[in-house]
Amino acid sequence: MSGKTILYVEDNEPNRMIVRDLLKRTSYNLIEAHDGEAGVAMALERVPDLILMDIQLPKISGMEAMRRIRANPATAQTPIVAITSFALSGDDQKAKEAGATAYLAKPYSPFDLLKLIRKLLPET
Repeated sequence: MSGKTILYVEDNEPNRMIVRDLLKRTSYNLIEAHDGEAGVAMALERVPDLILMDIQLPKISGMEAMRRIRANPATAQTPIVAITSFALSGDDQKAKEAGATAYLAKPYSPFDLLKLIRKLLPET
């Protein structure tokens, strides 16, 4: 596999499909997890180059998943983009405290997401 790996942790299939389609025309490799626990397990097993983390997830929240990912030395420095549809005042700060590198509120433009991904993880 060439290219850099992005882990997308999202329980909503249509949202995953949008990102899948967006990244199809790039050099990035996308791996996916459907809940917070699976996201943490996959992050620690595969050590992706970037993580897209939904905040509202089954099993454990995206906030808790980010804390667990940050606690492991192998993934402590991995850029994480927190994505949420429940953007309340102060949520961006809470996400950053949990370990997010950047924060994106839904709905977002797929092109804005791609621009952010490329800023944090330039394509090779």
